[in-house]
Amino acid sequence: MSFDPRLFTFVGVAALLTILPGADMALVTRNVLATGRRRTMGTIAGISCGCVLHATASALGLSAILATSATAFNVVKSIGAAYLVWIGIQSIRGAARAGEAAGAVEKTDASPHARWNLSSPFVQGFLTNILNPKVAVFYLTFLPQFISPGQPVLRRSLLLASIHIAMGFVWLTAYAWFVDRLGSVLTRPRVKAALERATGGVLVALGARLAWEHR
Repeated sequence: MSFDPRLFTFVGVAALLTILPGADMALVTRNVLATGRRRTMGTIAGISCGCVLHATASALGLSAILATSATAFNVVKSIGAAYLVWIGIQSIRGAARAGEAAGAVEKTDASPHARWNLSSPFVQGFLTNILNPKVAVFYLTFLPQFISPGQPVLRRSLLLASIHIAMGFVWLTAYAWFVDRLGSVLTRPRVKAALERATGGVLVALGARLAWEHR
């Protein structure tokens, strides 16, 4: 296999972009504190599935609609921003009963139907990602920079996207473990409630920024 400088450059740049704080990390923080690391793996899986759809759409050229249509972009952006704000508000409201939140979620999510409600960890991660048009535009504009002339565009795009998604999954899993370890030390209900309130505020702020951000 010949040396591919563009691929190695992509890995380095993608790694830096992966660890930058954003809505995904805020949501993972919130869910680890509220439901525990084990259930938060569902959130991470949802985020990864959202990235897979965005990456596939970008590789096929479907995301060009979001890049060229202001109306489509703004509609998706508004829905995604509203959902982020909603999750943040739910986190803030639930901070007062943080001590019993994990038990309540275990009971609520026990049935198959509950796994698909808007509050389930997987759906939260999936919708937060899929309703963010900036992810689609990111793949559409970022990946082509690392595709050499003559290379098969679809196969190369999917390869690069897969690398980025795998990095994100590993990073968020490690981050969830770190937050869980930290949470096991900070066991006092008031501290946990304050942290959940703070992450809820971050999600509301991120949603507001997404809503007001220009293309």
